[in-house]
Amino acid sequence: MTEHRSPNIVFVFGDQHRWCSTGFGGSRQVRTPYMDRMAREGVAFDLAVANVPVCTPWRAAFLTGQYPLTTGMFMNDVRLPVDRPTLGTVLRAAGYRTAYIGKWHLDGPSRGGFTPPGPRRQGFDFWAVGNCTHDYMHSVYYRDTDAPLYWDGYDAEAQTSLAIEYIQSGKRDSPFALVLSWGPPHNPYEAVPARYRDLYPADEIEVRPNCTDPNRDDIAGYYAHITALDDQLARLGNALDEQGLMENTVFVYTSDHGDMLGSQGRQRKQHPWDESIRVPFVMRCPDQAYGGLRIETPFNVVDIMPTLLGLTGIPAPGACEGRDHAPAVRGDNFTGNEAAYIMSIVPFSEYRGQPWRGIRTDGHTYVRNLDGPWLLYDNREDPCQMSNLAGREEHAALQRRLDEQLEKEMVRRGDALLPAEHYLERFGYEVNEVGAIPHDNAVRPPDRRA
Repeated sequence: MTEHRSPNIVFVFGDQHRWCSTGFGGSRQVRTPYMDRMAREGVAFDLAVANVPVCTPWRAAFLTGQYPLTTGMFMNDVRLPVDRPTLGTVLRAAGYRTAYIGKWHLDGPSRGGFTPPGPRRQGFDFWAVGNCTHDYMHSVYYRDTDAPLYWDGYDAEAQTSLAIEYIQSGKRDSPFALVLSWGPPHNPYEAVPARYRDLYPADEIEVRPNCTDPNRDDIAGYYAHITALDDQLARLGNALDEQGLMENTVFVYTSDHGDMLGSQGRQRKQHPWDESIRVPFVMRCPDQAYGGLRIETPFNVVDIMPTLLGLTGIPAPGACEGRDHAPAVRGDNFTGNEAAYIMSIVPFSEYRGQPWRGIRTDGHTYVRNLDGPWLLYDNREDPCQMSNLAGREEHAALQRRLDEQLEKEMVRRGDALLPAEHYLERFGYEVNEVGAIPHDNAVRPPDRRA
């Protein structure tokens, strides 16, 4: 009788990759053959949502399973507290070897700084990490000393090579958990190897119907990054196959948030539209119900940690605020989330509008800002969200029902939708002229003092 072993975890995510820019997400142009294969052979969460669609808040919610007002991680460039369990600490305590490679963006305002071994690494032992950089051809990272290192060439490719080395060289007597965090397809869109950019001539780029003034050069570069990442994901998957590990590995690809790229006349993230909040989420895992399983109920970032733990048989910490969706993956009887709770608590940098709170259900998006009801979309009839139904008399009953649903979620979370200043004062954050936590990108020389 073969002894059952806890599955390995290989969790991969890009930065700013929206769901609609994948083949399995409906794009007719962007080339994602390996991601599409994962959706075809594995499990796809068709409504995976970024609760606060911006970098640091997503990463904190992913690791802790807690909402941003619980952790205080609702802006970029703040440091994740070390006083709560994380995915890394829980897995390590359960006997997993843990590794993190790539972009971190959880260690405060020094984006080029060194995160020393210890609690600030949140349970990850093998470490090849830069806090935050998008200089993809000259990207800094650190290992276990403060001597800065630089990835060779396009950083996503070099990071994947190191991840493959880690997989190939590991001991087989204990499971491992590897997180690989890529910087692309986040802008700069042009910082991608020419062989990928050549696949997408700007004058041939198709745009979404809700994008009235597109920058086709940006979209072409964005697609090029995505195809480059798909190739790296294929390399990683092939390595798992070659090592005989795929059948006992939870292998995931997702992203921290999307990118508007001109849809609704907006750029980047922090917005409540699907281009910003909706991300790809595909996985292969040992006990999935069947290949090609599509889970259509909302799946929020806080659900990732308990779901990964559920797939390994490890109980989620009591402080975790997300739900374990492992039963849905296994095909068991499971009622999913009625809605994903979405929010902007303190708008900053590229989004300087009002704070907002909302819900994304399987059929609708409803959002309030400080002035009251703001957005209401029927996403089945209007998938590009081009007709705002908020305030229309003929949709008053629907709006009232969704508003009550949102209010219940806000009460559950202890959230009152107050002006940004309230939360800045409550958490003691000081911001600059664009409403952001001041940060620097400096790479400092090693400290050689005794």
